[in-house]
Amino acid sequence: MSVDAYRKKHEITIICPGREAPSPFMSFQSTGFPSEILREVQQAGFKAPSPIQAQSWPIALKGSDIVAVAKTGSGKTLGYLLPGFILVKNLRHNSRDGPTVLVLSPTRELATQIQDEAIKFGRSSRISSTCLYGGAPKGPQLRDLERGADIVVATPGRLNDILEMGKVSLRQVAYLVLDEADRMLDMGFEPQIRKIVKQVQPKRQTLMFTATWPREVRKIASDLLTNPVQVNIGNTDELVANKSITQHVEVTTSFEKGRRLDQILRQQEPGSKVIIFCSTKRMCDQLSRNL
Repeated sequence: MSVDAYRKKHEITIICPGREAPSPFMSFQSTGFPSEILREVQQAGFKAPSPIQAQSWPIALKGSDIVAVAKTGSGKTLGYLLPGFILVKNLRHNSRDGPTVLVLSPTRELATQIQDEAIKFGRSSRISSTCLYGGAPKGPQLRDLERGADIVVATPGRLNDILEMGKVSLRQVAYLVLDEADRMLDMGFEPQIRKIVKQVQPKRQTLMFTATWPREVRKIASDLLTNPVQVNIGNTDELVANKSITQHVEVTTSFEKGRRLDQILRQQEPGSKVIIFCSTKRMCDQLSRNL
């Protein structure tokens, strides 16, 4: 497929005035990634890069800053992690002096998901990572930092606490990622983000991933990124559902909900994985007992 046809098919638009954007990597073989990383990707069952990966990898590997506007569930985590792995391998910093890659994320749940991916895909490359988030004891997190971590994934609040304690240095950070930047700003993390970024050297590569592109996100992008390439997947002016996920919405009474859930679960193939979200801890406990 030609580059233009690929971009049209996947609704990719690129904004980089005065520069030509590199062509997307349409296959894993064309990425030039080390064999151990390609092996991990193939073992995970991926057939081809997702559009955000295909277009952001060649830009990130050239060392450019990136603003990527793409929906959640688009494969963006590997979109920024794999180029980060390659930078870690190239720079060979002593991880006990601080991380080379820093990923900021709005919530503990997202931070731990990113950390799981970093462990899974970085294992064979011997890349160490740790996760810093609130609502958990600091002790084990501080011990991980002492042992050394090439990659730190953190929520802004907990990272600021640890910075104030003087237990982590961000001097070596050469690759900074703001994941779900719009959510971090919605949650009021802007002052913490700016405080953290002040501790990172100005000569760094910065990548910002966001599902929406409102004025507040544009402002922080213009302050923290240098001459970024903007990659848009789909329509960036409105928040739309991810087309690759089939959604069924059923309006029902609270009385009928349990019976309907039972029917839905019985219709699944044996061995299917199911996630059920509840609005309260009590409901989670009650439902898991009932099931």
